[in-house]
Amino acid sequence: MTELTLTESKLKDLLKVALTEVLQEQRELFAEVVLEGLEDVALAEAIKEGVETEPVSRSTIFEMLQTGPPQNQP
Repeated sequence: MTELTLTESKLKDLLKVALTEVLQEQRELFAEVVLEGLEDVALAEAIKEGVETEPVSRSTIFEMLQTGPPQNQP
């Protein structure tokens, strides 16, 4: 059996080539992965904000979904 030896720099070069090929050939998949990550961050921020605010009743939420948020009067 043949033994292969990779130096750290050679491994880095191979990973760079592989990543470049993925980005070029699988652009749509990469975009989906990035978008999913951004959505996860936004969801985490929304949850954090929700934990720090006062609770709202279920009926209030459904009313706002039907009519929209209250308008601020100047």
